[in-house]
Amino acid sequence: MTEPSARPPGPAHPFDLTGRVAVVTGGNNGIGLGLARGLVRAGAHVHVWGTSAERNERAVAELAPLGAVESAVVDVADEARVVAAMDDVASRHGRLDACFANAGIALPRIPLHDTTLEQLRRVQAINVDGVFLTLREAARHMVAAGHGGSLVATSSLAVLMGQSGGYPYAASKGALGPMVQALAVELARHGIRANTLLPGWTESAMLDVPLQDDRFVDAVLPRIPVRRWGTGADFEGIAVYLAGDASAYHTGDAIRIDGGYAVY
Repeated sequence: MTEPSARPPGPAHPFDLTGRVAVVTGGNNGIGLGLARGLVRAGAHVHVWGTSAERNERAVAELAPLGAVESAVVDVADEARVVAAMDDVASRHGRLDACFANAGIALPRIPLHDTTLEQLRRVQAINVDGVFLTLREAARHMVAAGHGGSLVATSSLAVLMGQSGGYPYAASKGALGPMVQALAVELARHGIRANTLLPGWTESAMLDVPLQDDRFVDAVLPRIPVRRWGTGADFEGIAVYLAGDASAYHTGDAIRIDGGYAVY
C-alpha cells in the first residue's frame, strides 16, 4: 500500500495557514464568505468562486484588508470552467491545500405532486454535479502535488430532518455524505482528508425570504437552543480547523454547525 504523502512543513501552530492555498466555491456571501474570511485571517491565499461578478468584487473588497484573496466567475455546473479555473489556481501557486465545495442552490418549497424532474435536475446540477466536479479537480491537483490536502463539502441539516416541499434540495444534499465518505477512504493514502459540513439555519442570500417571514421566524427560532440565526462568522473557525494541520486525523465526518437545532 502506498504510504501517505508527508504534509507540507508545519507552521508554528496548527491553526496557522500561512503559505496555504484554498478555493471556496459560493464564497461571496453567507456561509461561503464566512469560510473564506476565516481562511484569509489565518494566512491562506484564498480564491473565491461565484457566479456573480458583482458579489465576487464585494467579497474581495471586504476580505482584502485581512490578507490575500482573489475571485473568479465560475459556474460549478460547467465542467470545462471548473477544470480551467482549478488548473489556473494550481499552476499559479504550484499547490492547492484546501477546497471548500460550498456553492449550492435551493428552490421555493414545492409539494411533491407539483415537483418536476426538471426542477430536481436543476438543483442537482449545482448541488451534486458541481460539488463532484469541484472536489474531483481539487483532488486531482492535490494527488499530483503529493503533499496532501483537505476537501470539504457543504451539505445541510436537511439530510437529517424531514423538510416538507424540499425534495430537490434534500435529495441533492443527501448525496454528498456518501460521496465525501468515499473520497475520505480512497484519498487517505495520499494524505487527503474529506469531510462535510451540516449547517443549520444561517443568514444568507438563500434564506433572505424565509427570514423575513414572521410565521417562519416564530416557528423555527424558538427551536434553536442558542436563540439566534447562524451567520457566516460562525463558520470561520471550522474552516481554519479543516484546512490546517489541526485536523490531520479527522476525515470522513459530517460536522454540524447548527446552534443545537438538531438535538433539541
